[in-house]
This record gives sequence, C-alpha cells and structure tokens, in this order.
Amino acid sequence: MRLFWPALLILATSCGVAEGGTQPVVTGEFGSKPKVAIPKGKPGRTPRITVLSMGTGRRTVPGDVVLADVDIRRWSGNQPYMSTYDGNQPTTVVFDGRRVSETWRQSLIGRPAGSRVMLVGPAAEALGPDVPLTGLAPADMLVLVFDILGGYPPDARLVGRALPVVPADLAPGEPARTLIDGSGRTVEAGSKVVVQYVAASWPERTVVDSSYRRGGPSAFTLKEGAVPAAWLGALTGQRVGSRVAVASAGEPPMLYVIDVLDTIGHA
Repeated sequence: MRLFWPALLILATSCGVAEGGTQPVVTGEFGSKPKVAIPKGKPGRTPRITVLSMGTGRRTVPGDVVLADVDIRRWSGNQPYMSTYDGNQPTTVVFDGRRVSETWRQSLIGRPAGSRVMLVGPAAEALGPDVPLTGLAPADMLVLVFDILGGYPPDARLVGRALPVVPADLAPGEPARTLIDGSGRTVEAGSKVVVQYVAASWPERTVVDSSYRRGGPSAFTLKEGAVPAAWLGALTGQRVGSRVAVASAGEPPMLYVIDVLDTIGHA
C-alpha cells in the first residue's frame, strides 16, 4: 500500500483575491464529497486560501503528519481531476522538512481538525513544479477543497506501549486477536480509522512495511476495497487505543499488527 500522495515540491506563494470577486461556492457537509459551483468570471492568478468552515479539534502544527480528504478540479469547465473521496483513502501529508507545496502548508497547518478549506490557484503553485507529470499545464487554474481530519506526530503511538511486534504464532486463516484493549471511541464500519501498523510477509515473517519507519500515521476508510479484507472485521467494533493482530489470507498472505490511534465519523 502506498500511503503518501502527492509528492509535492515547494513554491513560494501568497494569498490574494480573485479578479472581479469571483469565488467558487462549495456545499456539502464536512466529511462528504464537496459539491463545487464555479462562477463564470476569471479566478485571477494569485493563489487564494479560504476557510469554509472551522473545526473544533486540535490545531495542526509544523512537523505534524496531516491527514485530509481533498477534492481537486479544474476551474475551466469544472472538470474533476482527483478526489480522495472516491478512493476512500485520505491523503497523508508529511510536514517534516520534506518539500511540500507552500500553498498546502498554508492551507493545512494551523487549522483545527474538522475544518474545510478551499485553495484556488494555478497548478504550478497548487501542486508544485512536477505538474507536467500530472497531465496539467502549470497555468491551469485549480480548485482544491480540503477536509482536515487531523494532525498527528510522526511517532504517534499507543500511550505507554512499546512498538508492535507480530506474534510468533500468528498465521493466515486465524481469527484476529486483540492484543491491547483500548478505551476510546468505538470504530464503526464505514468510518475512517487512523492507524500505525507493521506488516510482515508469510511464511518468512519478514517485516515488509511499517508506518512507524515510513513517517507516521495514515487514515483509511473501513469499506470493502479500501483496506485489506481482513481489516474490516478485525477493526470494526474495536476502540481507540487498541492493538489488533490480523492474519490476511489474501494474495500474498500477510500478517499485520495495527494500533488504532483515532476514528473519525462516517465516510
């Protein structure tokens, strides 16, 4: 599973107003795919960041791993370009000194979890100088709507617990095991779950993936096709703060140990 999207590079920018006061109208509730109405006027060339609604959660800070859903569309013709709402996996943006678009930093850092933020700007500044790889022209005007799920330290883990280790007797076909009982909110089917995890191959039992090594937590929607099938039953009904061992009999067979750090509503 590739958990980091997109690879964005720094470009200095500033916030401004559109020519003629044009402003897209965004409707829909936080957490649902936004509906965007784009006016007929020209958007201007200076990136604009607008807080559409303010959340009540913890504010994101520099150094956080920020988890957010994002819908991206072209201004011209209101053409959809990419939406994490369709794939059921929020984007993971790591602000740890790696090069990330400055417009994304301004949009995502310092915002309370639960906020909806809109960014309007040319692709060269809204996505970064790798724009030619995306099929967009640098001057293409884009509208991005972010739902900020939360910011988490890269080393976020279960309080007072050691890093997870795959149980020596875990094998594909076995039922999931709760290694640590959490006491937080209950994870519901269809909700988003924020996790750290390790994954080991079978039968070698070699760790082939670890969010702890790769930069921090990720969020997934507990829906079929969005996570390994074995995760659905294993995580639904667990509480935040739990550690769960899951053996997946898929192709290839995998062993997972998952730390449940948070859960966020329904998708």
